[in-house]
Amino acid sequence: MRRRGGRGPAPTSDGQRVGGLPASGWVRAALALLAGALPALAFPAPSLWWFGWVALVPWLLLIRSAGTARRAALDGWIGGIGFVIAVHHWLMPSLHVFIVLLAALLGLLWAPWGVLSWRLLGGRPSLPRAAAAVVAVPSGWLVIELIRSWEGLGGPWGLLGASQWEVAPALRVASVGGVWLVSLLVVAVNTALVLLVTARAAARTVGGVLLVVCALAVGAVWAWAPQPVTTGTARIAVVQPGVITGPNSVERRLARGEELTRTVAGQDVDLVVWGESSIGAGAWRDPGTARRLAALSGETGADLLVNVDARQTDGSGRSGIFKSAVLVGPDGPTGDRYDKMRLVPFGEYVPARSLLGWVTSVGRAAGEDRLRGDRQVVMVLPDGDERLRIGPLVCFESAFPDMSRRLVRDGAQVLVAQSATSTFQESWAPAQHASLGALRAAENGRPVVHATLTGISAVFGPRGERIGEPLGTEASAAAVYDVPLTRGTTLYGRSGDWAVYGALAALAVLCAAEGLRALRRKPAPGTP
Repeated sequence: MRRRGGRGPAPTSDGQRVGGLPASGWVRAALALLAGALPALAFPAPSLWWFGWVALVPWLLLIRSAGTARRAALDGWIGGIGFVIAVHHWLMPSLHVFIVLLAALLGLLWAPWGVLSWRLLGGRPSLPRAAAAVVAVPSGWLVIELIRSWEGLGGPWGLLGASQWEVAPALRVASVGGVWLVSLLVVAVNTALVLLVTARAAARTVGGVLLVVCALAVGAVWAWAPQPVTTGTARIAVVQPGVITGPNSVERRLARGEELTRTVAGQDVDLVVWGESSIGAGAWRDPGTARRLAALSGETGADLLVNVDARQTDGSGRSGIFKSAVLVGPDGPTGDRYDKMRLVPFGEYVPARSLLGWVTSVGRAAGEDRLRGDRQVVMVLPDGDERLRIGPLVCFESAFPDMSRRLVRDGAQVLVAQSATSTFQESWAPAQHASLGALRAAENGRPVVHATLTGISAVFGPRGERIGEPLGTEASAAAVYDVPLTRGTTLYGRSGDWAVYGALAALAVLCAAEGLRALRRKPAPGTP
């Protein structure tokens, strides 16, 4: 029996089955956990990008079969746990059991989404409910991505749109609305497929129309979205020492970096980029290190962008451990220095250390908090050649769309991300991290150089296309890339995160409409 007014699916008791699926119990929880984990296969390293367009269908089908809103919220929460663990499973060696607690916390974000999806997709959706679903369900997912993109919750790693990093039409969509618009598009297609499978004829029409609209929109973006114009080429070398462990590994890594850098001498290189933490504390305190780097710059005829992980003092007089991108020329450090602003929770600092400091005894959490920089920096080569202006990012800062956009707005011609994922060398992490460069390049119409200590190092052109061959996790090498320089801005560069604001507005309208409907609905006779 349907509820009064025909709104939403009919409630069921815990022991009933809805749509052939178990309504409760451990079996249903296991199905929710598995369904939530499925989208992880669309990301690197599996990179089954096409699977992202259908990966949410099993999860949504399970949610819509829930007998109650409480059950739908539970399906959303457990599925969210599965998603977080699957996408971030490579963190287990560092966080151990704490990743389960983290996933349980973040998974709560999907509980309201589960209720929303159940109300709009459950039962036999009417035409109005189907029309609301194709807008509200993707918008709800995007709000989840927005909330968990906060640095304190781990940052924007594993955004669903990022799974499409090697799909040219999706990258063109990113140039219009960022990775947010790609996520919105992917969830919309999944929602339309659910309607096609389960809804009445009229509601199925909504799903079919949405698929056609999505296809036409992508075609229009491909044809008309403005793209930056190529103005020249910069030759940039990436130095990847590879895995170096054992006694004196920091010194041996520095020596290997110098050895590899010398191999690019005579190749008319404009810039040589080293990975994150390529120079340790001991080496940076040695005055001889700066002289060695200056001599290396003179020998190769290129400036070096190195990365220092050491106790330093910044311009405001603060002393502590900073992770810093430092530009070195033939005369030594040029004074251009960028201190990492967004730190990895637990990896580089422990949030609320007084309460959570115990995690340092469980996993590989930071024993001492790093200090944050207070501003982004655009560096200009110190020899007066203003043809090359670089915007440095350190580690997972390349996951934050706003940081890259800010650097481009400040004049950066090349975005340079220095990274080190050696802790997760045999996992999906290096491939996932490198793939983010394609999204940032497409969003801003600027090339991205992703340089790591141990791989994967890669370079992407201003449309997100791969430039040259990447250096894999097994490589210890230096490679020179001809990086195209561009002028002009993308629509995302001009307008920013408008897709997120649109999703928030859509949900606000839905809530307002539901509120008005509730106020206007007259209670049945005798109803308290």
